[in-house]
Amino acid sequence: MTHTDDTLIQAAGCVLWRHSPVDGALEVCLVHRPKYDDWSHPKGKLKRDEDPLAAALREVEEETGYAAAPGVELPTVRYMVNGRPKQVRYWAAEAREGRFTPNDEVDRILWLSPAAARSRLTQFRDRTLIDELLPLRTPPQPSAGVG
Repeated sequence: MTHTDDTLIQAAGCVLWRHSPVDGALEVCLVHRPKYDDWSHPKGKLKRDEDPLAAALREVEEETGYAAAPGVELPTVRYMVNGRPKQVRYWAAEAREGRFTPNDEVDRILWLSPAAARSRLTQFRDRTLIDELLPLRTPPQPSAGVG
C-alpha cells in the first residue's frame, strides 16, 4: 500500500538546549502537553508550504516562549498516528532570549540534564534525539590508552 504526500503528516521540532544559568551544565527543554499528558520535545505540524526549519523554530517559540538558534539537523522520527504516517524533522537548537508562559497547548516546561530529560520523555522514540545531541554539545574527552 502506498501513501501519497496528502496522507503524510509533516511536522518539525527542536531539541532545545541551553547552558544552565546556575552551573553552565547542559540542559534540555521538555514541554508538557496537557491534551496528551505527555512530555516531549517542542514540535508541531507544518503550515502549507512552510519550510520545515522555519516551522521547527516557530513551534519552539510558540510552545516554550524562547527564540532559538538552530544547529545541525538531527535524525527524522517517523511513526503512525491514527493510521496515518507522521514524519517529524528535528534540529538541535540553542535557546536564546525568552520566557515561558503557560498556554492551552503547553502548560509546563522543564529544563533538565540530558539523563533526566531522557528518562522523563514519554515516547521512547524521542530519547534517541538526546543521544544524538550529546556528542554535538560535549567537549571531546581525552581518550584512554587503546589496548
